[in-house]
Amino acid sequence: MTAEVGAVTGDLEITTRPQAGGVEVALRYAGTDEWYTVEGSLIEPENAGGLFEFRKLHERIVRRLTTPGKIIEGNEEPTSLRGFAPY
Repeated sequence: MTAEVGAVTGDLEITTRPQAGGVEVALRYAGTDEWYTVEGSLIEPENAGGLFEFRKLHERIVRRLTTPGKIIEGNEEPTSLRGFAPY
């Protein structure tokens, strides 16, 4: 789920960008220019931890966003970062 356009599916690219106060997560359709903010972004990490910790956080975010949502009445629920625990 994104803040701007709701659910997006297909071949997507995900980026995590350090911002004041946390990490912003955005995605776009592969090969396009327009980025969309993932619902539940800005993530406030408990420990800045340097580049290594940032990469681990990025990997956890990608895993969360690429894990299919629950199936309810035959439909997959959208995935977001709401309630995501950074560590």
